[in-house]
Amino acid sequence: MLMAHPALLTDLLERYEALRVLHAEEGSAGARQRLEDVSYTLCIATGTRDIDSALAAARRQLSGARPDDDALMADA
Repeated sequence: MLMAHPALLTDLLERYEALRVLHAEEGSAGARQRLEDVSYTLCIATGTRDIDSALAAARRQLSGARPDDDALMADA
């Protein structure tokens, strides 16, 4: 199974949390749509079908990854 790069998962988790708070505070259609978009992307990146599973999978993957792991980065 392909795994998302730790930097991508970290970014998605941070965006999800920020948008979740924004949506709770504002409740606007734009905030809801952005939250749905990042939730969908998290599901795709983790190979899951719902946000709770995606969050758990991303956190589990990150717990075993080094934040500076650049093994998948191309040499410039």
